[in-house]
Amino acid sequence: MKYAYIAREADMKQEFDANGFACCELLPGSYDGGIRNYKCWLKAGCQVSPELRAKDTVLLMFGKGKGYITSASQMHFITEPSFYVPAFAQEAYTVHALEDMEFVMSVIEMNEWDWQKYNECHVRLPFFMKYTDGTVYDQDCKGPHTTSWLILGREQIGRIMLGVVRAVGEGTTEKGHSTVAQWNYCLGDADFELTVADAPAEAHKAGEWSYVPAGLDHSLVAKPGKEVFYVWFEHFTREKDFSLTLAAGQTVQDALNH
Repeated sequence: MKYAYIAREADMKQEFDANGFACCELLPGSYDGGIRNYKCWLKAGCQVSPELRAKDTVLLMFGKGKGYITSASQMHFITEPSFYVPAFAQEAYTVHALEDMEFVMSVIEMNEWDWQKYNECHVRLPFFMKYTDGTVYDQDCKGPHTTSWLILGREQIGRIMLGVVRAVGEGTTEKGHSTVAQWNYCLGDADFELTVADAPAEAHKAGEWSYVPAGLDHSLVAKPGKEVFYVWFEHFTREKDFSLTLAAGQTVQDALNH
């Protein structure tokens, strides 16, 4: 079993089209749970209108460069790492680059269970949030001076969760989540080490993308004077591990074993 997968910037092919847009898939074939991720680049002064998808969730994670998003009903300025989820195929939208921009676009398949939970309750779409507008939280697996922001929580859109972590000289040391796959998008001046299970630590830097399979202990920690700054993006691999309804007298373990 491979412990960690890292997409290095040097391995990402930037083949720009006539409109100043380039896109390549990140770590193809590494996860079979219905998610595909793409690194995108948009040159300053250019614009792109991503394909609308009626049955899949699309998540844009803006990591570098300033710009803005427009649709028939909304306009959002991107001045720092930010996130956007369109309302499926209900309304076209366009990303405009004021500077050279980089972002990750994730396409998440929605199965019948995801749609059932979505129709019961969901965050209103289109969704836009700058990372500093997220809910600030503390967690015992992170250093005392590490700041975390929650962007999307449980059951807001299907089985995904999303947040940002930032610190200098420390970071995250976490036990594996047995049913949660995790991706990491390095931001800003990120320069830290990613360690998964008992494999050797690997350098992880700004612009890179990594995947940690479910169940593996992992750490994302910077040495003194170096920065940890990354998006964490999680997907619950099995529906019943994400949201449980217990019968009378039933324990959580009983439900998981069912």
